[in-house]
Parts: sequence; C-alpha cells; structure tokens
Amino acid sequence: MFFSPRIAPNTGNAIRMVAATGCELHLVEPLGFDLSEPKLRRAGLDYHDLASVTVHPDLPAAWEAIDPTRVYAFTAHADLSFADVEYRPGDVLMFGPEPTGLDEQTLADPHITAQVRIPMLAGRRSLNLSNAAAVAAYEAWRQQGFTGAV
Repeated sequence: MFFSPRIAPNTGNAIRMVAATGCELHLVEPLGFDLSEPKLRRAGLDYHDLASVTVHPDLPAAWEAIDPTRVYAFTAHADLSFADVEYRPGDVLMFGPEPTGLDEQTLADPHITAQVRIPMLAGRRSLNLSNAAAVAAYEAWRQQGFTGAV
C-alpha cells in the first residue's frame, strides 16, 4: 500500500514489481500525479495489464475494502527490523509519501499492527519508495517459499 505517493515513476516501478510478484498494489489518495502520466506508464512498461492496482479515495475506504488482519507500516523511525517479521498471506505492507514518509497521525492508526524499518547505514534518511517496497515484498514472498515463481 502506498499512502499518498507523490512521484509517478516510483509508482510505475511498483506496478512492475507487483506484476512480477503477484502482489496487489493499493494506492491511497491523494496522489501527487495523474495515473495516465507518461512517466508512470514508462516506468511500469507493459506490465500495467498484469498488475493488480486499486486506488482508494482515502485511508478509511482502503481499510474497508481490504479488511486487513495485519498491517506493517514502514518508517525510518521504527526499532523493529522488517526482516524480523514472520509475514503471512494477506499482510499489508504500508509505505508513506515521498519524501516525508508516514506522518505521526497515520502511524497512530489502529489498523497498524507494527512499525518496521529497513536497516541502512547511519546518516541515511531513507530508501527510494519503490526500492523499499520491492525489498519488503520480496522478503515476504521469500518467507512464503516464492509461491508460484519460476
């Protein structure tokens, strides 16, 4: 789940990643771009038809549609490493907008099971959104034995 993403190519890259992994991408408005932007289409290449992408008007609508059991909010301010989570099918991996990440109000949402971080060297602010989402999605998929992969 991308909460209010701002950069079209990051979302395009994520569309390509979800097509390759079988994940679903949930985009929560407001978006910082139009879904028809050429940069988004170019980054997603020809994978748009192979990807499951749903746009929600706001976070409450997303929660209602998804009805998640567990939500992991990715933030550079968490203590728990994303690699220490035992992921299950249906888990939601939630990422905030570029460049700020998830704000305190959003992180306080009762749907969030835990806040997690991707380890990185000291003095670094954050990873690129689509890279962080790919790292997390592949770890969750790895834990499931790369089900369906060739």
